[in-house]
Amino acid sequence: MVRKNDGFKDFVLDQLADLRGLTCRAMFGGYGLSCRGTFFCIIHKGRLYFKVTPKTVILYREQGMKPFRPNAKQTLKSFYEVPVDVIEDAERLTNWAEQAGTL
Repeated sequence: MVRKNDGFKDFVLDQLADLRGLTCRAMFGGYGLSCRGTFFCIIHKGRLYFKVTPKTVILYREQGMKPFRPNAKQTLKSFYEVPVDVIEDAERLTNWAEQAGTL
């Protein structure tokens, strides 16, 4: 089955090609990415979310990014949307991914 946002998922995977041990699987109508067994990323409805820590969440909030809301009744504050300018820069995206728990 081809999903509507497969092109975006493929783009993100290409951008993160330097991460060794990266895996992707379908989940909650989107995709979940893990690196070396650590789940750190959600792709959902054409948006990318990374796992945050109390230290890294500041980067996301400073850029006006919001936590992952799969529906109106649920918010996962441990995952925040990644800014578009970061997604478009493979090196920055890889650095942010590493901060999201892939090390």
